[in-house]
Amino acid sequence: MANSADQTPQGLDRILTLELVRVTERAAVAAARLRGRGDEKAADQVAVDAMRKELNRLPISGTVVIGEGERDEAPMLYIGEEVGTRNGPEVDIALDPLEGTTICAKNLPNSLAVVAIAEKGNLLYAPDVYMQKIAVGPGYPRGVVDIDASATENLNALAKAKGVKVNEITACIMDRPRHARLIEEVRATGAAIRLIGDGDVAGVMHTTNPDETGIDIYLGIGGAPEGVLAAAALRCIGGQMQGRLQFNSDDQIARALKMGVTDPNKVYLMEEMAKGDVLFAATGVTDGNMLSGVKFARDYIQTHTIVMRAQSQTVREIKARHQDLSKFS
Repeated sequence: MANSADQTPQGLDRILTLELVRVTERAAVAAARLRGRGDEKAADQVAVDAMRKELNRLPISGTVVIGEGERDEAPMLYIGEEVGTRNGPEVDIALDPLEGTTICAKNLPNSLAVVAIAEKGNLLYAPDVYMQKIAVGPGYPRGVVDIDASATENLNALAKAKGVKVNEITACIMDRPRHARLIEEVRATGAAIRLIGDGDVAGVMHTTNPDETGIDIYLGIGGAPEGVLAAAALRCIGGQMQGRLQFNSDDQIARALKMGVTDPNKVYLMEEMAKGDVLFAATGVTDGNMLSGVKFARDYIQTHTIVMRAQSQTVREIKARHQDLSKFS
């Protein structure tokens, strides 16, 4: 991973970048203790508890804008919850203490603990609905893909920009019945597909390093909160992403209007979902393409985290060996 030094004091304090690592590390370790146990709710709850505890130690005045749900649905880390010591900068927080709960419960690849922080007002206040998404990694001309174009058109355009045949392109798509036609169309082009059962934040992130992950483009419909988290990651790593909220009822549209969504058909660019200076951290819970999962040894715990900052385009990988096991008790 490339590194660069922070050049200016503006934006979020760079010290928070490393402080954020502790937040995802604690959540990942808590969830990892329940890997493969088949209990999604229990794994998610311990991750939530651990993440909340660490967030409240940060020197911030934070508000959760993407969380575990609305206040009446989530007792902790609900949308609107205030976290931090209240003695620092005002920030918005998007989080998923356990991205891929089913993945963790089954001990399958690419489950993560994820947090993004931005200055107040700079993260899309997305309702808990679906979002149509398309994303590619860095190095392509602006607008190389378009959410309003067909999958065939986008795959051909991406292959041309990459200088390869379309059968050398791999698309990541969530394995859901709603994607049956999309999958059929992609396969008809000759492109390959990597189907994932869950974890579309990781799926989008994988487009940033296709040589390592084998994924060139992310297509399909997933959660809107995960879309904001994915956009925050791409803002730091580089890439392009577009998203459109998907509403299934007038009630959903009305709730979104109260959250500031005035145009239900608007296409959101990456820069609109995560603006300004953004910090992003993700720690592996289970082994994956980009991050190793938590490893438990007799006298230490090992974690693998990626932490990034949009302003400086700094990307750090941190493999940590924790010998003070009391911190995770």
